[in-house]
Amino acid sequence: MRAIAENVTADILREQFIPDHVFIYIAKGAIRMFDGSRNYMIKAGDAFVARKNRLAKYELLSTDEGFEPVVFCFDEPFLKGFQERYAPERSDRQIKDAIIEIKNDLLISSFIESIKPYYRGVMALDKDFEDVKYEELLIILLKMHPEISSFLFDFAPPEKINLEAFMNKNFTFNVGVERFATLTGRSISAFKRDFKQIYHQPPSQWLVERRLREAHLLISKKAQKPADIYLDLGFKSLSHFSVAFKKQFNCTPSELGNGK
Repeated sequence: MRAIAENVTADILREQFIPDHVFIYIAKGAIRMFDGSRNYMIKAGDAFVARKNRLAKYELLSTDEGFEPVVFCFDEPFLKGFQERYAPERSDRQIKDAIIEIKNDLLISSFIESIKPYYRGVMALDKDFEDVKYEELLIILLKMHPEISSFLFDFAPPEKINLEAFMNKNFTFNVGVERFATLTGRSISAFKRDFKQIYHQPPSQWLVERRLREAHLLISKKAQKPADIYLDLGFKSLSHFSVAFKKQFNCTPSELGNGK
């Protein structure tokens, strides 16, 4: 478990796989988040819970005040211990969203104020108070949003899901084959086997080609600029994107955009 209550670098926010359930309160600044289905604009004073075993992209938005989040990561051992101690009622309501927006409430703002005396630098609270503050926050969240208990206390591994639908939705996320396998409820060997049966090519090759086709559409039909889309499409650098694009289409993204 850990709490973050300091300025956080963009490297942390570019994390695309969420390994634990995470509560984030934005004290200063704003971010844009994308979970594969929709965009979320989160500004100062807002809070949300990001679900584990999900994909999400984070983009810091430019503001004069900088960016300062407060982050609590609820790992499985803590949640199992909390369940044993408090036996919270499990909600039957099924939530599909990766990002759950938390109501702007006095309970949350008061809690954020209460942890300030326990700051111990970046990513840490005073260990003597860490467990009790984690428990306090979780009690508040369950009181405000009891429906989140449906996934917080679900410790089963991801179930096997429709691979084709998942990949067509999430091909822009730049994560490894191992991660895609886990998220679709498969071993790596089963994922590769099922993938080849559907797409008739290896996952790495399909991902690059699928991202490039999307880039071609955005540039040629929607007049998007290469520099504005390469990160959103899962490419690590503009130069890498340009080289791959030219190899695929025999022209650079800029040449396509200029009508050459």
